[in-house]
Amino acid sequence: MIGLIDCNNFFVSCERVFVPALKNRPVVVLSNNDGCIVALSNEAKAIGLKRGMPFFQVRDLCLRNGVAAFSGNHRLYGDMSGRVMATLASMVPDMEIYSIDEAFLNLNICPDDKLTDFGRSLVARVRRNTGIPTSLGIAPTKTLAKVAARFAKKYSAYRTVCMIDSEDKRRKALALTDIDDVWGIGRRLAPRLRNVGINTALDLADRPEADIKKLMNIPGQRIWKELNGEACIDIDLSDPAKKQMCCSRSFAEDIYRQASLNEAIAAFAGILGRKLREQKSAAVSLSVFIHTNHFRSDLPQYRNCAHMTLDEPTNDTLRLTAAAVECLGRIYREGYGIKKAGIYICEICPESSLQQSLFAKEGERERRRRLMDVLDDINSRCMTRDKVHVAGYSPLDSCIRHEMRSRLYSCRMSDIINVNTTPPTPPEK
Repeated sequence: MIGLIDCNNFFVSCERVFVPALKNRPVVVLSNNDGCIVALSNEAKAIGLKRGMPFFQVRDLCLRNGVAAFSGNHRLYGDMSGRVMATLASMVPDMEIYSIDEAFLNLNICPDDKLTDFGRSLVARVRRNTGIPTSLGIAPTKTLAKVAARFAKKYSAYRTVCMIDSEDKRRKALALTDIDDVWGIGRRLAPRLRNVGINTALDLADRPEADIKKLMNIPGQRIWKELNGEACIDIDLSDPAKKQMCCSRSFAEDIYRQASLNEAIAAFAGILGRKLREQKSAAVSLSVFIHTNHFRSDLPQYRNCAHMTLDEPTNDTLRLTAAAVECLGRIYREGYGIKKAGIYICEICPESSLQQSLFAKEGERERRRRLMDVLDDINSRCMTRDKVHVAGYSPLDSCIRHEMRSRLYSCRMSDIINVNTTPPTPPEK
């Protein structure tokens, strides 16, 4: 059997762990620059708020209903996700981290008649260790496990764990699942399926295989098999290296100075260099893009992109920064307020297969590798990210609006919660 564990309203739950007063109160988490709602609690959904709503349009509604709004604190969320996954790994050796708040579990370690109890103990352990509430779906396939997890989260009668272990349960669950909610059915495919009378997951599962081959591609045919109980999407126990990477930000205010853009680009290059070294890869080429605020039609508009193939693949932050700044210099134009910029690495190769440039100095690559190792080692020991960085670097927080961001309770020493252990002064007699 396969399990899917899903953190309930994950971003909101992370905020509630450290501020218990937020329990049962409507809470929303906002995107970069406090633009749109990206996560919300069940209480916030009940008053009509939805994911994707621009916050400025619903600010008054939030004030009237006492909604607590937070700027996205993704470093905190990433740290809490790591704690959740570490707890799961201590109880289930074989697992696939699917997203920041979801993981597939191989539950063959437990007899089927004890799976529900084991699942509840798993959910309870995560809650005890991290404070994050979770829901667990158990089924013979990954797609059915996603369906079961949705029921476990939506209906409290399941007590956090829903298991599909019979034909009756499978058909009932699929009949109550809208076609749009099936894992792998995208926005474009769902309308096409509705046009041929497929409105629920059960409608899809009951269609003959010949019809499915006409309607859907190979991944879609696998979904159909999975809905019918035939496992054909295995749990991926490896951690595949990314083949592409991108780091970009929308700025709180339009940037008109090239020097300020250079600082942001240096920060992006530092992030990508660290990620490349973590997965033992190197960038073959990179692109830098910039554009103005397309919502401001009253301002001059400009967008452009520059690409560079590196002399030799590298994950050296200094070389990536130099290349990115050079690309920015090609496309920067004075007089335009840049709203968004970023670096996109479209070609990545394994670090083990690097071919040195013909004109490289002897021993230079090894010296730079040791330098990057020292850089990563120092930064990994610091509670403040990127304590050591290239000159010209500017922290991304300085150019992004996050006026309502919570503290980095688990990531920064100065933000750790202070507990007052001084006994109260006894009242005077």
